[in-house]
Amino acid sequence: MSTVTPEELNLLIEQTYKVENEFNELKASYAHLQDTVEKVVEFLPNAIWIVNADNTIFLQNSRARELWELLKLLEYKSEDYELKFNAKSYLIKSSSYKDKIMLSATDITEQKRKENLATMGQMAAHLSHEIRNPIGAISLMSSTLKKRVKPENIAIVEEIQNSVSRIERIIKATLMFSKGVKATKREVLWSELRDSIDMSISYYAYSKEIEFIFPEEEFTLNADMDLLDMLFSNFIINAIDAIELDENEEGVIRIEHRDDAAFHIFRIYDSGVAIENKKELFEAFKSTKVKGNGLGLILSREIAEAHGGSVALLDGKEKCFEIRIAK
Repeated sequence: MSTVTPEELNLLIEQTYKVENEFNELKASYAHLQDTVEKVVEFLPNAIWIVNADNTIFLQNSRARELWELLKLLEYKSEDYELKFNAKSYLIKSSSYKDKIMLSATDITEQKRKENLATMGQMAAHLSHEIRNPIGAISLMSSTLKKRVKPENIAIVEEIQNSVSRIERIIKATLMFSKGVKATKREVLWSELRDSIDMSISYYAYSKEIEFIFPEEEFTLNADMDLLDMLFSNFIINAIDAIELDENEEGVIRIEHRDDAAFHIFRIYDSGVAIENKKELFEAFKSTKVKGNGLGLILSREIAEAHGGSVALLDGKEKCFEIRIAK
């Protein structure tokens, strides 16, 4: 039996320590790599799952944990595909490596919404162009007809004119939505704008007794006259429709004005029915009204923004919209 010399024993001990140190370094390096991978996966904007062959989860990020029910619906496919889940749209990608499958789900709801809006806007603009000519002819003929009909039939012709006026507003709003809002500003007197708003109201048919309370003081705005007329007319017509739906036979629409160093601030109140679905107020082609086309409020907001301002629905006992127009 051979004996181990002290030199050989020391060498063996040194090699053992060296192997142990290398193992510890390798273990630390692997832990660091695993931590880095987990942080990268967590940083990604989409939900990520890495699944073992037995369908157990090897790795996932917090977004994947929130969508754990979605994982049950996912399939491994060679091509990307879309999936709807809980009223949202997701783009699903998958790949495999050895005994693991990686699945990712990216929320594309907003992207799909914008694509749909763009398509709807293009279709609406095309239809608006097609409708414009016959509507112009009807408007011209109704004006001629009004001069020739018997007095008792004038109300019928005026109803035709009111309906044509409404269609013209829809066409104008649709074309503006498809092209975008651009303001050509000049000095506009409130009295000038008010006269234009009064004329727009006179073209709109309603059956109830409505009191309109507008600011009496004179002031000047740096604005696009036509765009502001559309903005205020949209809100007032919405208010008229809300009053028409109310159980009372009378109603009030009130506009208040104040200003500060930066903005003209208008608040529009009405006594009509409350707004039911506030989430869809500024969603294009979604209207909270039976007669709405879903463009009035979103265009009003874009008009205000084109004037350096904003539109907001305020919380309070009275229904109130606040409009800000930059000075």
